[in-house]
Amino acid sequence: MQKINPTTPAPAGTSLATTALDSVATISSATPPSASGSNARSKSSERGNSSGPAYAASKQQQQQPQQQQEETTSSCKQQELQHEQPIAIHYLASFHEICVVTALLPLVTLFTCFVTAYIFQYDDVHETHCRVYNIIPSISAITGVSPQRYFWRASIALHIGPRIPIAFVYKNYYRAQLARLAPSLVPKTSWLISLILVLNCIEIAALGGVTYISNRENYPVHERIFITFMVCSLCYMLATIHLNDILNARKTLSAQQIQSIKWKKILFVVSILSTIGLLVFFAKHRFYCHDLAFSWFAFFEYLIAIANMLFHFTIIWDFPSQFMLIVQGPRENLTQYLAAKPKSN
Repeated sequence: MQKINPTTPAPAGTSLATTALDSVATISSATPPSASGSNARSKSSERGNSSGPAYAASKQQQQQPQQQQEETTSSCKQQELQHEQPIAIHYLASFHEICVVTALLPLVTLFTCFVTAYIFQYDDVHETHCRVYNIIPSISAITGVSPQRYFWRASIALHIGPRIPIAFVYKNYYRAQLARLAPSLVPKTSWLISLILVLNCIEIAALGGVTYISNRENYPVHERIFITFMVCSLCYMLATIHLNDILNARKTLSAQQIQSIKWKKILFVVSILSTIGLLVFFAKHRFYCHDLAFSWFAFFEYLIAIANMLFHFTIIWDFPSQFMLIVQGPRENLTQYLAAKPKSN
């Protein structure tokens, strides 16, 4: 390259632009290496400073997969721990047997109290305010003397315990059958199911009341609780029969279901007729003191009690093969286990 002396004029044919470019190139080539290095470091530092946020963003993007991987690993460990805790069954009992024992317990106890009180405490159980001749003592009389009183109270305590969960089992059993009804019938039927549950619970509470508040201790309270028991019992029977007619209107019933519904209706009729007879002879005994009026009153009282017990005993046809169990395990495993089982309506 030709160096141009600033004092020497430019040769002919050389443009001013070329001369300027050559001078710039000469100046740049004359720059010291230290200056160029410093310029390069300054440029690289500028590039580093300008690329700082981008580097932080890329670093965050690299950390996100790591965090996701750690979360996935922890969830897998939790699932493994859950799978390592299998479902353990601590108690398994036949629901059929529980219902049989629950229904027969007061019936057997009532018969035992009647026989023992009639043989060993005849005068005590036949005492009435009219002081007329009677041959059949009332339920309140045979369960109000000692030691029959304690035997009867213990029996009713064991009877009431299982009846409370049985009432809720019936509620869920009936609600599971609402799916096959017409949509217009569902609200009315659902309300009827709730009513049956309430009547059943009141009946159970009234049974405990007439048992633990005897007529000798507090007759007015005992009488009112007994009336509550009678009314709720009859309403419960009627509502249950009506509900079964609604749920089974378009269903082919099994032999056990037919047997259950038939005996429910028979026992309800027996209870209604016995209630009418009880009221008639109670009035004759209370207001007229007729002979044997109290015996007839007691006879219909036994019929009502037995019909009520047998009405609840029909549960053996409603739940012939169910089981009651107590299990242990993670809630998710239990939910999956129960959801995987087929449900029958």
